[in-house]
Amino acid sequence: MKNIIRLLKYARPYWGYLIISGVSLLLITGANLVSPWLIRELMTILTVDSVKQSMSKVWYLVIILIVTYCLRAVFRYLNNYLGHVAAWKLVSDMRVIVYDHLQKLSLRYYHDKQTGQLMSRTVNDTATFELLIAHAVPDLITNVLVIVGVTVILFVMNASLALLTLIPIPFLVFGGWYFAKKIRPNFNKAQKDLAVLNATLQDNISGMKEIQVFNQQPRERKRIKRNSDSYANSVLYALKQSAIFHPAVEAFSSFGTVIVVGFGGWLALNNRLPVADVVAFLLYLNLFYQPITTLARVTEDLQQAIVGAERVFEVLDTEPDISDSKDAINLSQAKGEIEFQNVSFHYLESAPVLKEVSFTAKQGEMVALVGPTGVGKTTVISLIARFYDPVFGSILLDGIDLKKLSLTSLRNQISIVLQDVFLFNGTVAENIAYGSKEASQEDIIRAAMIARAHDFIVELPEGYDTVIGERGVKLSGGQKQRLSIARAVLRDTPILILDEATAAVDVETEAKIQQAIQELAGSRTIIVIAHRLSTVKRADKILVLKEGRIVESGNHQELLAKGGLYKQLYEVQFKVED
Repeated sequence: MKNIIRLLKYARPYWGYLIISGVSLLLITGANLVSPWLIRELMTILTVDSVKQSMSKVWYLVIILIVTYCLRAVFRYLNNYLGHVAAWKLVSDMRVIVYDHLQKLSLRYYHDKQTGQLMSRTVNDTATFELLIAHAVPDLITNVLVIVGVTVILFVMNASLALLTLIPIPFLVFGGWYFAKKIRPNFNKAQKDLAVLNATLQDNISGMKEIQVFNQQPRERKRIKRNSDSYANSVLYALKQSAIFHPAVEAFSSFGTVIVVGFGGWLALNNRLPVADVVAFLLYLNLFYQPITTLARVTEDLQQAIVGAERVFEVLDTEPDISDSKDAINLSQAKGEIEFQNVSFHYLESAPVLKEVSFTAKQGEMVALVGPTGVGKTTVISLIARFYDPVFGSILLDGIDLKKLSLTSLRNQISIVLQDVFLFNGTVAENIAYGSKEASQEDIIRAAMIARAHDFIVELPEGYDTVIGERGVKLSGGQKQRLSIARAVLRDTPILILDEATAAVDVETEAKIQQAIQELAGSRTIIVIAHRLSTVKRADKILVLKEGRIVESGNHQELLAKGGLYKQLYEVQFKVED
């Protein structure tokens, strides 16, 4: 109930729809209760009154029934449509809320999460809220009102017979409680299995090139089939329990009808109960037990919605590791001086990545980070962008601890070009302008020219308006890299970070990118990570990392003269002396 109440609070903007839908529901319930009573009146008229008197009363009942049924149709429309309007608007809102919260969570949260599972929580689990708002809650209210209303009417007609019809109720209530207790874990498992299936599909579609090149189609087909069958079996097991429960409810419900036929018939034959009341009892019993039977289905819908709500709120209740402090500073324009003060960091406590790292990148300097794979170079830029916080030590921007800056203002000072370039399924121009507000076509072209991307762009079928496909699939690695650099150039921030910006390009393209980087040098602070040392030869300062520590520092010539690790790496790559 806590999660349902919490969900209804999110539906506050649509309470108007729900109120009208609820009022319509009350009127529908009233109309349903009136009909059997009018049939009872008809039976009384037919068995007691004269023909002349009867016809006028019958026409009167006909008019009331026509009005009742017409109004019920109108209220049914209002109830169904407005209930679904509120439900689907809530589903849409919740999907946006979940997605927005996912954007706020730190990268550490995603370390053990599959994209498909998070998509399942965002799309599939939120869809169960429609069942709750448009079906389960209205049905629950209707059924309760009908049960209460019919009970009152039955006791008014004949208390003894009404008491006997209540005999099956305790069994039905216990059965419903037991069913709810048993079925909820099964729906939970089904939702988890669906998330696993979505995650596997997402992974396989993203990795289709690898699946095909390694001829693993049969293997992956079996994996998808296994996950799909697991989901189907989970659903079928839950449905099997439902298939047992529903007939049991119907069987117990029918006992009430048996009681009315037997005992009510005996009362009528002995003139202790009018025949019209016996007929009305039977009609009302159908109304009485039908909601109890429907409650079983409502229970299923509630269980699915509750499970979906639990999975959604599990995401929403996750607090980001990295967040703004209460007195966070909004930095409008940084100079770009970065200082690491004895910074240590680890992803796992048993495996330190950085150990007491200290250095300063002054405003307008190009600082390069080099060293073997796995020494913490990429971690340094992740800390600068505050995807993570240091375990020990501090990182300063213009003398201010990054923890004191708002995340938005900090990241507004930084542009990053990653080795694994991500481009969106849009046009070339849209991707270049992605990080910039109100960039003109001239600005986009200027940034592309600086990044040495303009020449290949104009040769594309539609130039800057060419759609490049998901992740830029229609472009080469070097072209994607240069678009990424153009995007960073257009953003025009005081800090530019290049993480293996030339890793995926040929020698000619690398030379063009180096020219582009050199043109930017001095106008902003540049942090460069590179395995290709030709990229960093002109850096003002080169930091050589080994096992998470800075073991050498200096420019290219100074480090070669030292004859240390940098010279070893250089000679391995070039096999010649500079």
